[in-house]
This record gives sequence, structure tokens and C-alpha cells, in this order.
Amino acid sequence: MLPKIAVLEKITRSGIVAVVRASNSEEAKKITDACISGGIGAIEITFTIPGAAAVIEELRSIYTADKITIGAGTILDPASARIAIMAGAQYVVSPSLNVDTVKLCNCYQIPVMPGAMTIAEVISAMEAGADIVKIFPGEAFGPSYVKAIKGPLPQAPIMPTGGVSLENVADWIKAGCVAVGVGGNLTGGAQKGDYASIENLAKQFVARIKEARMQ
Repeated sequence: MLPKIAVLEKITRSGIVAVVRASNSEEAKKITDACISGGIGAIEITFTIPGAAAVIEELRSIYTADKITIGAGTILDPASARIAIMAGAQYVVSPSLNVDTVKLCNCYQIPVMPGAMTIAEVISAMEAGADIVKIFPGEAFGPSYVKAIKGPLPQAPIMPTGGVSLENVADWIKAGCVAVGVGGNLTGGAQKGDYASIENLAKQFVARIKEARMQ
């Protein structure tokens, strides 16, 4: 089991979390393979997938920690968080803040990323013990909103999800995000069995994030 700090370092180093909404474990595996080939260091298996915990458990049995960091997404409560952690989830992502979920993840020393939108929600998430605050839905305001948050809260570790694309990923990073979460704009090809496109997009996302960080 990777230490908490190592999981967070891997996520922030690659700068991108692939948000996976697959129909089964085989599809999730193919998406994961494509992401690894494209240089992405983390994937998020959402709990909207039927049997998501089993998918996480299977993926953790296949991939070593140096290959990919596997987390659970769309976690709404501490019971679901514990199921995900017991299945092998290395981090937990939520669309909103549930303080009890944050407490449980901290008890297990699992990185937790609750969702927030307003300044008050971001502060509440940090006070509760969030490791990274997920700005969701990101498309509601765009990268300029992160700059507004970072004005009074420069210490806030922010990761937007929703609305992140190749066209604007550099803007999110330049605005101060530690990483971005990308779903359909990265993994959409899976619906047509086009996993090569996922690998190609992954490489482009990683390159643009790296370039943005150097500017």
C-alpha cells in the first residue's frame, strides 16, 4: 500500500485524473491500459458503474502501484467510501462535501477529494481535512473562477472536474490547479471501442499540462 503522500504526489505529478464511467471491468481495463500508455498516473472508477468495487478490486490485482493509481469516484457517504477502500481504492473523490466521509478517509490515511464550488464550501472542505478540493462542476465558471478562489485562498489545493478539455487544460493549470479531472473529453472513444484515441488524447493532455507548468 502506497503511503498517502506518495499517492498525492503521483496524482499531482501527472496532473490529470482520468474519470472512468465504464460499463464493465473489461472496458475499464482497456481504458486504464490506454491511460497508462498515454502517461496518465491516476484513474477514478466512479461508483455509478454497476459493481464498481469489484472493478476496483480487479484492477488493483492487475496493476502495480508504479503503473497507475486507482481511486473511487462519485462517493456520497462514508459507507461507500469504506467499501471502496476495502476494495483497494487508493483515493476517494466526491461530488460534494460529506464531513463523515472525509473523517473516515483520514482514519484510513486515504487521500480524499470532496467537491465544492463556493469559497465557503472550499474553506469547509479544507477545515474538514480534504487533501484536494474538487471544483465541480468546473464548466459552470471556468478557469477564471480558480484564480478568484486562489486570491483569498492561495493555499487551496484545487482540482476541477467537468468542462476540462484539450483547449482549456493549460488555462486550468495556469490558474493554479494541482491537477485536473477529465472524463468524456478523454475517454469518450471507449464507447466506440476506440482506445487508441484515448491513448493519443492522454499524451496530449499530459504534454499540455507539462508545458503549462513550465510557463
